[in-house]
Amino acid sequence: MAAQLGFNQYGKAEVRIVKIKRDTERHEIKDLNVSSQLRGDFEAAHTQGDNGHVVPTDTQKNTVYGLAKEKGIGSIEEFGLTLGAHFTSEFDWVTGGRWAIDEYAWNRIPVDGQGHDHSFSKDTSERRTTVVQVDGDEKTVISGISDLTVLKSTGSGFVGYPKDRFTTLAETTDRILATEVTAKWRYTSTDLDFDAVYASIRKILLETFASEHSLALQQTLFQIGENVLEAHPEVAELKFSMPNKHHFLVDLSPFGLENDNEIFFAADRPYGLIEATVVRDDAQPAPGAWATIAGFC
Repeated sequence: MAAQLGFNQYGKAEVRIVKIKRDTERHEIKDLNVSSQLRGDFEAAHTQGDNGHVVPTDTQKNTVYGLAKEKGIGSIEEFGLTLGAHFTSEFDWVTGGRWAIDEYAWNRIPVDGQGHDHSFSKDTSERRTTVVQVDGDEKTVISGISDLTVLKSTGSGFVGYPKDRFTTLAETTDRILATEVTAKWRYTSTDLDFDAVYASIRKILLETFASEHSLALQQTLFQIGENVLEAHPEVAELKFSMPNKHHFLVDLSPFGLENDNEIFFAADRPYGLIEATVVRDDAQPAPGAWATIAGFC
């Protein structure tokens, strides 16, 4: 038996960078978490301890800061592609890599009804995400949104499910529907206005959730995916992970009170976990693009 080196990658994870754009009195803020991992000819480093091809992870960290200044950030997708182009052109033995970026939102603090020029409050709920992968000449971009918590107080029901001796859940045609959306989608091109497409997809997601009557969270998930694919031919597929954040009616009868769908207990666990892929019927499969993205079916 002889041991052989298999798939490998390495780099600097979770480089935190905040960039303030100050070219006008109205400042802009970019708050990112960047992970850089390189792929290529690193066999000697693993099998012989020869570091001749090992670009230090500290260098990768510094490159994130340096290119943010020299090239600018733009959209997180563009910044990921910039990092990929740099490392694969700077070092001959680096043939590709993976650049995962999360973006945290900051909102302008309102003063006298207007957003302040240089004061912000952090939106701690949701994150914009992307994973850029380079393999030789092939580039893939998978972007998304994470931890977007949404709730509708009516317009949802759950009936018609099978029942056995362990079933205690009562059918309802009027319930709270709440979930924490994590969605990722695969682009078919890298030549896009990523900011505009992201804003549109987020808007479609929220509007579909709010306006469409839900017979089940699965149905709502599929409707969102279908509406995005109809609006954006540059998206090949979407993957969703949507936990059902249950809200149960509290029994107020011991207190001599009626509960007319008003008082609920918000349970944090256990919870239903709904996951699915919505794919364009003529899309070419790309399993390699998803291989290093955990947690999605």
